[in-house]
Amino acid sequence: MSPRPRKERRCSCPFRPEGGIVYKPTGVPMSQVEKEAIPMDEFEAIRLCDVEGMTQEEAGQEMGVSRGTVQRLVQKGRKRLIQAMIDQKAILLGRDE
Repeated sequence: MSPRPRKERRCSCPFRPEGGIVYKPTGVPMSQVEKEAIPMDEFEAIRLCDVEGMTQEEAGQEMGVSRGTVQRLVQKGRKRLIQAMIDQKAILLGRDE
């Protein structure tokens, strides 16, 4: 039995440059810092819920996914962001490295 195909997630984040965006600790060369990739769908779910103030249900409608999917995306994204800051890793937004 194969898993269900992944539903496409709409991301309308205002910035989507090619290659994504990188935040890193000051004073440490990029070659010497560990990296944490934050997929765009996780970042978008956090943005919609935390910045735009949408409920998970509203964010799910905006992204074209269920409320439960938004809940998982927000939980995973927040954990990645906070852990990267605690561990002083570079944060790669919009990349799956």
